[in-house]
Amino acid sequence: MRCATISRTTKETAIDVTVNLDGTGAYTISTGIGFLDHMLEQLSRHSLIDLAVKAVGDLHIDQHHTTEDTALAIGEAVVKALGDKAGIRRYGDALSPMDETLTRVALDISGRPYLVWKSAFSTTRLGEMDTELFEHWFHSFAQSAGLTLHVETLYGHNNHHIIESAFKGLARALRTAVEIDPRKGSAIPSTKGVL
Repeated sequence: MRCATISRTTKETAIDVTVNLDGTGAYTISTGIGFLDHMLEQLSRHSLIDLAVKAVGDLHIDQHHTTEDTALAIGEAVVKALGDKAGIRRYGDALSPMDETLTRVALDISGRPYLVWKSAFSTTRLGEMDTELFEHWFHSFAQSAGLTLHVETLYGHNNHHIIESAFKGLARALRTAVEIDPRKGSAIPSTKGVL
């Protein structure tokens, strides 16, 4: 089983994350931010990556540090669980419809972190969460997981649907990318021989 546990403690947050890339989508999530919990539950369920997250942060200041550090810790755990990345599919993409919204997500587990974000919101908050933090979550996750990640909402107007379709699209693309391709054996999916 490709599993990893990360504990990340700073003066702003204390976060414990466990992932199982070969799981069933089981999750236990507690960040102190209800909407973020909901999105991470979607990430786990639709990627089939088991995910346990316990985050305690300085929410009396704002949600920025908890959001960012949770993304960093999850990304670190994914990288650790992937090991040398031998045999993985490496690439994944998904079109994620949610009612009137359609979001496209494509990613490459390249070791070259980069985010292209083309999603916008018409409100500054969803539940108690600042909508500007969603792009930051995806950026932080891409950085720590070493992903080239493209997220584009093709159309949609309900803000909840826009961000949920982005997380579900990420989940489905990630599921494909981390899967072991039986045709590759133990080969690293790069002409360089390393990712």
